[in-house]
Amino acid sequence: MPLTSAGAAEYPERPIRMVIPFAAGGPADIVGREVAQLLGQQLGTSVVVVNAGGGHGVPALNQVLNAPADGYTLLLPASGNMTIPSKAMEGKDVLQLLSPVSQVTQSPHVLVVSKTLPVVSVQELIDYAKANPGKVNFGSAGIGGVAHLAMEMFKSQADVDVVHVPYRGTSQVVVDLAAGQVHALFSSMPSLKPMIDKGSVTAIGMSAPSSGSDTAKLPVISKAGLPELEFTTWYALFAKAGTPPDVIKKLNTAIAKVVQDPQLNQKFESQGVEFVAGSPEELTELVRKDTAKWARIIDDANIELM
Repeated sequence: MPLTSAGAAEYPERPIRMVIPFAAGGPADIVGREVAQLLGQQLGTSVVVVNAGGGHGVPALNQVLNAPADGYTLLLPASGNMTIPSKAMEGKDVLQLLSPVSQVTQSPHVLVVSKTLPVVSVQELIDYAKANPGKVNFGSAGIGGVAHLAMEMFKSQADVDVVHVPYRGTSQVVVDLAAGQVHALFSSMPSLKPMIDKGSVTAIGMSAPSSGSDTAKLPVISKAGLPELEFTTWYALFAKAGTPPDVIKKLNTAIAKVVQDPQLNQKFESQGVEFVAGSPEELTELVRKDTAKWARIIDDANIELM
């Protein structure tokens, strides 16, 4: 029997660590722990979640890079960690440092507006911003994040003068959005759902099609006035570069089964989180495509990386 096949048959012989570049209790952590439990069941071992938040995901990445390339230390980052340039990752190519395993989720962002704005649609927001140049602001969780770059996409494609208001994280910007100090925000449905349900803010569009019960009824922005504005956020599984191909294949096969779990899908369906899997090659292409998209927006808007 070839050595690689024997190695694959033996893997995993002990618990696996899954490093998540976010603090415990947030959307990434909640999804990651569910996936880790099901992945462990598929592989016949325990998958232990390790939270390493902050630093543009670099501390989490370093935990994987400092471990052996044996498939026992994995990374479950969000798309922004992998595709949005930062000073901390300058000169580094994540696709040279890591071996893609599989995409795990995809989620469009929701565009919401404060009740203080007299708008209930994407076109009305564009019209209002044009009629009130410099008076409409968009909040974000920080400079160079997905919410900021989505705002820059909106600003450029709608040809409007809107103001960016960066915060340190999503929680405070959401509070100020409900209070009317922030007028608009792109963010994930889990972050916004409580306020949408309460009627504190108005959801007017999605950044990509979604089949979720709370998201499918929202118009897709690319079909509601801005045909080039389309993106999703996603989570995906990576191993350290150099991990044996048979181990990557075993992990990929297990993830493909995890994302089909009916209870997992039902639990997150209302939040617009869709579980999807794919080949390592498809994940590689997704990383390259999104990296090019965000780099172009950063360059066009002359954003200084943090």
